Amino acid sequence: MNPGLIALITLFLVIALGFFKKINVGILAITGAGILSYLNPNFSPKNLAKGFSGSLFLTLLGISFLFCIIQNNGVLEKIVKSFVIKIGKKIILIPIIIYLVGLLVAAVGPGCIPAVILVLAISVPLAHKSGYNPIMLMLIGSAATYAGRFTSITPEGILVNKLLNDQGINDIIIPLFINATLVTILLSIIFFFAYKGHKVKAIENGNNNQNNDELKFNINDKLCLLGIITLIVFITILKMDVGISGFIIGVFLILMKVDTEKNVLKIIPWNTIVMVTGVGVLMSFVISSGGIKLLTEYLSAIMTNRTAGMISGIMAGSMSWFSSTLGVVLPTLLPTVGGIIENLGSNIPPGDIVTSIAVTSSFAGFSPMSTIGALVIAALSSDAIFSKLDSKKIFMELLGWSVFCVAFVPMMSLLGLFRFI
Repeated sequence: MNPGLIALITLFLVIALGFFKKINVGILAITGAGILSYLNPNFSPKNLAKGFSGSLFLTLLGISFLFCIIQNNGVLEKIVKSFVIKIGKKIILIPIIIYLVGLLVAAVGPGCIPAVILVLAISVPLAHKSGYNPIMLMLIGSAATYAGRFTSITPEGILVNKLLNDQGINDIIIPLFINATLVTILLSIIFFFAYKGHKVKAIENGNNNQNNDELKFNINDKLCLLGIITLIVFITILKMDVGISGFIIGVFLILMKVDTEKNVLKIIPWNTIVMVTGVGVLMSFVISSGGIKLLTEYLSAIMTNRTAGMISGIMAGSMSWFSSTLGVVLPTLLPTVGGIIENLGSNIPPGDIVTSIAVTSSFAGFSPMSTIGALVIAALSSDAIFSKLDSKKIFMELLGWSVFCVAFVPMMSLLGLFRFI
């Protein structure tokens, strides 16, 4: 049997077993990869450790370390409490503001990841105070960053422009940004109603008389806010690694006695970190054995003029489940746009294929096996209340949304909705 197919089947079995038997998927993935390495000559035990993503581990641990300190401090709760009191019963503004924050922060230069970090930081306390589902707010805010990431001054936008300009395709960013914004707004509305956001009761104004002294920032609050601002600066201006930045700022806060490392280490979501990084070990076998190539080759063989954007999007989403949108998917698939148009007909708008590739691969990031999905789980696990939620159920929930979006966006391309701009 084809080793790529074997690896894919193993992956699906691991996910199913973890869901039904309530076992950490990361542990099962490492076990599955280990079994493959010894029972199948196409895989080697020597390559097992190579699949462990040290960068992802440091990212999750560093961000969890920092935001556990900030969460323990409660400064975000104070900000949100003040905000909620001011908006009163107009809680419908909360999802809108979350969307705008994600869109604008990503669009002004930093791109997706820094904007997502900010969105996740404010989503949890907003969920506490508003009654909205925290996952809903995180999905809406993250979706907004998937549109905001494609402007001419973001890393993603610069890459898209270069890859398309090299093929003689110009002026692609504005159509891409508009299409992506429309898609993310539509999906945000779907998230809102799927989580019954329209049924959430307005907040009573009984807390308006709360002692203002309780909402004043003390020195630790100010240090935590400084830490968040510094994190954004480190990532966007200094181009530092997200995880390492989290460690540096977190240790600074520990030294300033905002919290103690003993308290922080107790609440770091180790179960989540093992789950996400463990799955990566098996993913390395899927990629190296040609499992992804096997999946995409079949899709390419059935591509037509009408389905070019749809199939390209499905390919992009499938690849993004196992790799980086910015680092792998865009550099691999965008160079094919010119050739596809040449082979299938010049009447295919480049924006159709480019939007399908860029936006679908972004939404694949909702998967808990990707960075964004993993950060969502980490943010929930770092909260005293939401950490009690079933992490395995959340894992499958995020995976389900990822699959839905990877099907939904290409379907919009098939219907020709990306061909108007």
